[in-house]
Amino acid sequence: MKFEEKIEAIKLRKSGVGYSEILRKIRVSKSTLSIWLKDIELNPSQKERLFKGREISRYAGAKARQRMRIEKTKEIIKEAKKELNSLIDKELFLSGLMLYWAEGAKTSEVIKFSNSDPLMIKLMMRWFREICGVPESKFRIALHIHELLSRKNIEEYWSKTTNIPLGQFQKTFIKPTSLGQRRNILYKGTCVICVYDKDLFRKMNGWKIGFLEKIGIN
Repeated sequence: MKFEEKIEAIKLRKSGVGYSEILRKIRVSKSTLSIWLKDIELNPSQKERLFKGREISRYAGAKARQRMRIEKTKEIIKEAKKELNSLIDKELFLSGLMLYWAEGAKTSEVIKFSNSDPLMIKLMMRWFREICGVPESKFRIALHIHELLSRKNIEEYWSKTTNIPLGQFQKTFIKPTSLGQRRNILYKGTCVICVYDKDLFRKMNGWKIGFLEKIGIN
């Protein structure tokens, strides 16, 4: 039986069929197939056929993933719009939603909110925790500070402000200090709250869309 499978595998390979397609037809391990076919050389036309087949397969896979992402996003937004009715009367919900809409990242499905005002950062941290339900382990903090400032002191300051341990801080970005910035001795740099959660990003977008529909703006 193994001999017949080997002959069939060699025949398929010589016709320009890829390993994955052969394995779907012949139930052997990939290591066994590699041993059987190690001496098979493909001619240029066979290689071209194999390349085109891989490209078609990659494209089909990418389109399938895109369709799944679009459908999942639609469902999350639909559910978020329903959820809006139970949240819209909460002051914290609306204030955080509007602040993120104004100051937060809108692309790449990455949640980022940056500001230099510690009270605004505290408000948004509370919003992410209480309204969005972000687990503490998912928070990441990035800082943009001027070279004049003490990195250690600033990082400790924002760690205390956000109540996030320094182990969850990303590498601090150091910027050149201008004359105007030298005069502001109270400046503590810019704090960026980061949450890498695509589903939450989509839900937040659903809240925004639902809110705009509710007040007649679309």
